[in-house]
Amino acid sequence: MLLLDIVGSNLGSPPVLCFVLGAIAVAIRSDLAVPEPVFSALSIYLMLSIGLRGGAELASGHLANVAGPVLAALAISCSIPLWSNALLRRLGGLSIVDAAAMAAHYGSVSALTFAAVTTMLDRQGVPFEGYAAALLAIMEVPAIVIAVAMAKRSMAAAGQGASGTVAVLREVASSKSVVLLAGGIAIGMLVGPAGLVKVKPFFADLLQGALCLFLLELGRVAALGTREFRVVGLRLAAFAIVMPVLHGALGVAAAYAVGMSQGGAVVLGTLAASASYIAAPAAIRLALPEANPAFTLTCSVAITFPFNIIIGLPLYDAMARAVYGAS
Repeated sequence: MLLLDIVGSNLGSPPVLCFVLGAIAVAIRSDLAVPEPVFSALSIYLMLSIGLRGGAELASGHLANVAGPVLAALAISCSIPLWSNALLRRLGGLSIVDAAAMAAHYGSVSALTFAAVTTMLDRQGVPFEGYAAALLAIMEVPAIVIAVAMAKRSMAAAGQGASGTVAVLREVASSKSVVLLAGGIAIGMLVGPAGLVKVKPFFADLLQGALCLFLLELGRVAALGTREFRVVGLRLAAFAIVMPVLHGALGVAAAYAVGMSQGGAVVLGTLAASASYIAAPAAIRLALPEANPAFTLTCSVAITFPFNIIIGLPLYDAMARAVYGAS
């Protein structure tokens, strides 16, 4: 399947079209908005659904088969903040704290982008590893800790203070996304596929509808964020598009190297290419309060997220097809 065919198929899916509708609502100055309590409830639902599905698949599989993908996911999430921080300092001209904050966001992952890619693969009938949700949970934390540690080291050398590592770890570990993902995986593993049968109509059958509503609001938020492009600048805007593509290619290659399926390669590539806007902002707010959120949120939400949803997912799919020799 050609890249343009995959892009066209992705653009024709209800979740992506809802994202576009949210952006259009901003363009025509509509008062459309998903109420904050509903948006919060949708995020809880999506992350718990992802965790339950991944845990149930882990319970029915062999943990020995997960070792390679887990190590690959950890290596990716630990490496991305290292070169991202260096690049943002040298070429982006960012301060110590702003470069570290950006590196944390782009080294961590997006649960919503994960939901979007698994929905796309399900729609195409492309199988992928059920433990992929576990990779999502594993990749969320390391990059944040590494980026903050780099910033603390540089700030200490410059005679500046920073929040303690223990406090940062506590903030990340207790964040909503980590608790829901890890908790959902644990529950799914305990009850197994049979135990989730009774809740399947709610947590599986309604997932795409919930994703539509969530993307509707994020389309609006992303469109509002484009007003901050002048603050971000062309170099950071380029970073927010180019780096996800490179990271996506790295994820696909790593998945192929450790023996994951073609669908699994698309998922790992997408995770590597995504940027966090739930766990990372909460941790960075505590650890590096001096960081400018206009940089991180505009790049991750207003640039990288829509790029991944509309173009990135089909691109990583095409990369996997090329690597695995699929048509």
